[in-house]
Amino acid sequence: MSASARHPHLLDAETAAVVVVDLQEAFRPHIHGFDRIVARTAILVQGARLLNIPVLATEQYPQRLGATVPEIKSVLPADIVIGAKTAFSSCGCGPFTTRLKQLPAARQILLCGIETHVCMNQTAHDLLAAGYQVHVLHDCTSSRRPDDREVGLAKMQLGGVVPSCSEMALFELMRDAKHEQFKAIQKLVK
Repeated sequence: MSASARHPHLLDAETAAVVVVDLQEAFRPHIHGFDRIVARTAILVQGARLLNIPVLATEQYPQRLGATVPEIKSVLPADIVIGAKTAFSSCGCGPFTTRLKQLPAARQILLCGIETHVCMNQTAHDLLAAGYQVHVLHDCTSSRRPDDREVGLAKMQLGGVVPSCSEMALFELMRDAKHEQFKAIQKLVK
């Protein structure tokens, strides 16, 4: 029985995808707790790859704001196409939506990145409107100001987003300590 068949808010490795929103170098000095969320997101991406879960990523206006930070870029799949966007929602990015449509089994989105109250919020609501279940990983998102982060998280949850965190998500995806990747993922999160 799949996790989603047991309870609709539990993650299922068969239907999950990770989305990394705008973790770019230009934001490093401005985002509250940036290095911490990058570190947690890197763990999530590595765990997702061990579990064969697709990973998608976007960059906000990279010509001006630069590329995805090296800590994330180094753990992304080698063949990933990072969607460059000017829209705040990742769903306004052609390469992103094209890639998502190529993953018909993906119905649950693990969302991480910045800024919680702008790009994350709009992406989450657009994904919800498109019929996806969205899990926002609280330890993998932030904004310039902590108050903005909190309002963004509250609005997303009010809209139907499932609150989560990187370790919770990875353990839900495995479901059992007998999972073949348990030891590798346990080592990542410790």
